[in-house]
Amino acid sequence: MSFITHLECSKCGRKFDAEKVQTVCTSCGKPLLARYDIEAAGETLDRGGIRGREATMWRYFELLPVKDRSSIVSLGEGWTPLTQAPRIGKMIGVPKLWIKDEGVIPTGSFKARGLSAAISKAKELGVRRVAMPSAGNAAGALAAYGARAGMEVYVLMPEDAPRVNIVESHIAGARVFLVKGLITDAGRLVSEKEAEAGWFNLSTLREPYRVEGKKTMGFEIAEQMGWSLPDIIVYPTGGGTGLIGMWKAFQELEDLGWIGDERPRMVSVQAEGCAPIYKAYMEGKQESEYWESAKTIAAGIRVPKALGDFLILRIVRESGGMVVTVSDEEIMESIGLIAKKEGIFPCPEGAATLAALRRLVDEGQVDGDERVVIFNTGSGLKYVDLFPVEAPIIDPKRDGLQIFSNPL
Repeated sequence: MSFITHLECSKCGRKFDAEKVQTVCTSCGKPLLARYDIEAAGETLDRGGIRGREATMWRYFELLPVKDRSSIVSLGEGWTPLTQAPRIGKMIGVPKLWIKDEGVIPTGSFKARGLSAAISKAKELGVRRVAMPSAGNAAGALAAYGARAGMEVYVLMPEDAPRVNIVESHIAGARVFLVKGLITDAGRLVSEKEAEAGWFNLSTLREPYRVEGKKTMGFEIAEQMGWSLPDIIVYPTGGGTGLIGMWKAFQELEDLGWIGDERPRMVSVQAEGCAPIYKAYMEGKQESEYWESAKTIAAGIRVPKALGDFLILRIVRESGGMVVTVSDEEIMESIGLIAKKEGIFPCPEGAATLAALRRLVDEGQVDGDERVVIFNTGSGLKYVDLFPVEAPIIDPKRDGLQIFSNPL
């Protein structure tokens, strides 16, 4: 059984009923977080018993929000590889380097985790019509999980969203709308129309359960590393749900007695062309300001203002971490580096984490003995339009073997 007990405002602490449809705190408008009876969970759960369970994020069912297993909407998401990266690690001076590769997950990005949890709980609570603004990958995941749940799905994306996300949403039966502007403009439209259209708004942190799916990344890292945690986690940050979720997961694991009180330094990575969290961090502020004219090839972190910005900043500071920005040029270089050195084709957001780590190493902020996990949050195959390829066309009747004489 799930040991969820209630929802709690992340800012003011007000409690809400988890068995009713909820959005944000009705007092202060901040995100709600799911709370569990950890003591009771600890009486029935043990680390050894988890080992033989299904290789999906639902192996942690008791600490996820769905009470009835028949409500689970799953495509096999989670339990993604934590892959050692020895060649890159040696090259940059971080031999204990791992890549958590979310590119192999259903729908091709880590968004599947959050949408599996959110759609499952929405189904359990009787929701039948959902909507979301998205920079791309979340839309595709919502369309897929909504289709599997038999729901009506509406997605609003910036008109320059990656075409693959538009196509995958459409092909799964979602009603797709392209908005002139950024994800914040799409989000404003969803909020304005949700009551009139009868939508349940699944925007980032405007419902409580996407973060619950994302927190399973933290559970998995701990389990895959023998119930210990790395020294540093480098994570691309737009809305920040994954970073918030992992920090929550670590506390729940400590409360269970499965790990100690040590925590990784959490490094939040943003693009130079959209860096509201970085600006707030550098200025010592608790919340960010809207970032005007946001621009980056990494669509998933092109978020001018995150609802959970105060949580992201709090986590970074509590962990002794930092916020780093990288350029689009560094991102593109890192995509090729990860692919050529380790055989993983990362999305731009994932490549941003390597770019950030290289900068931190150069600045002496990462010790060569530290264990570091960087996140690839999606498959580079969803961004092929970014990569022009020059490939000669060979006529086998005309061209001899001399065309292959020059090595790569």
